[in-house]
Amino acid sequence: MLRLPAFVAFMLIATAAIAEPDAEPPASAAGATASPPPFVLKGTEVRTIRAKALQRDYEIFVSLPESYQSQPRRRFPVLFVTDADYTFPLVRSIARRVGNRARGLEEFILVGLSYSVGDTPEYSRRRDYTPTPNGEKTRDPSGKPPVFGEAEGYRRFLSEEVMPFVAATYRTDTTRSIYAGHSYGGLFGLYVLLTEPKLFSHYIIGSPSLWFDQKVLFQRERSYAEANKELRANVFMSIASYETIDKASGDPRYNGKTDMIADLREFEQALRSRNYPGLKLASEVIPGEDHLTVFPAIVTRGLLWALPAKRD
Repeated sequence: MLRLPAFVAFMLIATAAIAEPDAEPPASAAGATASPPPFVLKGTEVRTIRAKALQRDYEIFVSLPESYQSQPRRRFPVLFVTDADYTFPLVRSIARRVGNRARGLEEFILVGLSYSVGDTPEYSRRRDYTPTPNGEKTRDPSGKPPVFGEAEGYRRFLSEEVMPFVAATYRTDTTRSIYAGHSYGGLFGLYVLLTEPKLFSHYIIGSPSLWFDQKVLFQRERSYAEANKELRANVFMSIASYETIDKASGDPRYNGKTDMIADLREFEQALRSRNYPGLKLASEVIPGEDHLTVFPAIVTRGLLWALPAKRD
């Protein structure tokens, strides 16, 4: 039997190994080079609506209640929330937990009002949620100078295009359209209340920026009262306990310049002083929260206020 020297045998094996084509990588390794899929909220829809007068496109996010398909004759109230990129998944999750896994709430259709396509959230909300062009002189992350004061155009967009689209596309109870907004979204909600109060049956107003443009909304409230003897609406206003000024404490959670609690109480008192027969008004200061942390608590309270579960 012919025996090869050990070195020659080693070289033959090494040459064969080099000539052998590379094995296919495992499927998991091959897939690792591709971008992973984004997280998607199941059971939701995204619709794009053209604001004809504004010449802009806006996205709205829609979440239907669990019984929407199983109860084809039932119509549902609709909750519209501003700043939807943040609020839509938050409100959707909270609604599924309130009152022992949502049994504490009536089911509703959730519509998230997102920002104009192509604009940053900051640019879109500053422009669309404010009633006058006299905003603070800051710059947008995009580098564009900010624009303010198009709340009236945005209100018309909601009234004439978004809400009719939702009513025509989904089984809605059009007598119960609920609004929820925070900060500039709260300011816009109060603007709508004093401009077209019947647009929504319920208003959940969180930490409204009543300081905007030297408290211009207080003048609008006075103008409304001079021209109207009725304000038929259900209004819940809420704010965080830290949204005031307390320089002595040194706690950075307190506001530095604006006492928003005092503004809210003043606005509430103004509304109550008119003695509108159809106005139902509630308010609350939520302890232990600041302007940026309070919205989940406001939503929880607002949902229980506007959409309590129906009892048999």
